[in-house]
Order: sequence, then structure tokens, then C-alpha cells
Amino acid sequence: MLKGIIYILIATFAFAWMNLMARYLSELHPLQVVFFRALGTFVFIFPYMLHKKISIVGKEVTWLAARGIVGFISLAVFFVVIQRIPLGPAISIRYIGPAFSVLLAVYFLKEKVNPWQWGCLLLSIAGVFILKGADFRIDTISFLLALVSAILVGTVFAIVRYLGSKEHALTIINYFMMTSILGSLLFANHWRMPIGIEWLWVISIGIFGLIGQVFMTRAFQLADTNTIAPFKYMELIYALGLGLIFLDEEHSNLAIFGMLLIVLGMVFNVYFKKRNNTNSKG
Repeated sequence: MLKGIIYILIATFAFAWMNLMARYLSELHPLQVVFFRALGTFVFIFPYMLHKKISIVGKEVTWLAARGIVGFISLAVFFVVIQRIPLGPAISIRYIGPAFSVLLAVYFLKEKVNPWQWGCLLLSIAGVFILKGADFRIDTISFLLALVSAILVGTVFAIVRYLGSKEHALTIINYFMMTSILGSLLFANHWRMPIGIEWLWVISIGIFGLIGQVFMTRAFQLADTNTIAPFKYMELIYALGLGLIFLDEEHSNLAIFGMLLIVLGMVFNVYFKKRNNTNSKG
């Protein structure tokens, strides 16, 4: 379990750096950034899957394709947001994705949600609107795009939950990478070649994306989701630190309070879900 926690902390640190690289690439088309992020993971996991004879196509092709498409759109929209507003708020708003996954799980997967969980989700949503009101750098378009990305993240979580026992984790990830690469290429006529130090950023975004994906996958393999999930929110702490150090991004106390409510709501949601599952088994 300890190794799983260490791995998720490494993964979130890598993802925070990846998002910083995306911010540095604000002069490139967001879909070009998505391409390099996906390519960096694909070129490593695809040969590994061939070597280990892990299914490339999978069994649930429709749902795998849906996961890939929804994940691609969510990531593309998120990179647009990162290029427009500070890292901390962008990541915080996207963190309410699990709230939408709960709604989808109740409707489609017939999962039960206790009243405490609903309260936690409302707490996070309140934090989102406090953050929007406290930070004038979050324009309405960016705010709405961040919410769209969060809704799509929630949809991805629900699909992955459905696919969890049916498909290999790398098959699910590989669909996401392949879809992102192919989807990004549709916008290739809007791209330009990276110049100078941008090459370092595009290479780095692929490397950090790969590190984050590998360590996050291993973390969820080594420890149960309820143990690992709260530590994923360390990405926000990393992002706030990196934003302050490298981008001079500062935040008001009220904005930080809003971000804190988002994280607390999501963390307590995991806790109450775990307690609910324990009670139902008992």
C-alpha cells in the first residue's frame, strides 16, 4: 500500500510538470500540445503491449472508443484552459469531474450514493463558484470550458469503471492515446513547427505524461482506489507551487479557500463512499 501511495505522488508530480509545459507552449495550437502528450505515451506502451501480447483491440470496442473520444476532447479543452488561466484554478475546477461521474454512475451503473456524498459534492461545487468569483483572471469562457472538461472527465471515470473488470488497463490507455493522436492530426493544418526552446517543452510534455500515466496505473494496481484517490489531489499543491515559482502566479485567500473546498469535497466523498461500501458489506 505504501508503494502505491508513493507512486501516486510521483504520478501527480509528473502531471503537474506536464501541465506547466503545456502552459509554456501557449503559442502552439492546443491540439498540437495534445498530440505530443499522447505520442510520448503511445510510443512506449504500444510496443510493450505487443511484447506482452496484451490485446490492442479489446473486447468492448464501442466503450473503449467512447472512452478514447471523450478523454481526447476533455484533454484538448483542458489544454485550452491551461493556456488561458492560471494552473491552480484550471486544475481545481477540473477536479470536480468525479462529481459528474457519481451522477452518471447512479443513473447508468445503478450505484448507490449516501446523503453525505451528495453533501460533499455540493461542497466542491460551492468551492468552484467561490473560486470563479474570487479570481478575476478566470474569464467566463475559460470557466465554462473548464466545467466542460470536468464533465467529460466524470464521463471518462464512469466508462473506465464499467470497463475496469472487462479490459486490461493498458488497452484502455492505448485507446485514449491513439484517439488523441488521430484526433489531433485533424487539426494539423493549424500547427507550426516548434522553434528553439519549444522543442524542450514538447519533448518534456511527452516524457512527463508518460511518467505520470505509468506511475498512476501502477499505483492503482498496488493499492485500492479509496486509499489512492485522495493523494491524487496533491497535484493541486504541486501546481500552485510550480505556478508561483515559474509563472509568478499568486492567489487571494478567498481563491485558495475555494480550491480547498473543492479538494475537501472530493476527498470526503471518497471517504464516505468507502464507509458506505464497508457498511453494505457488513
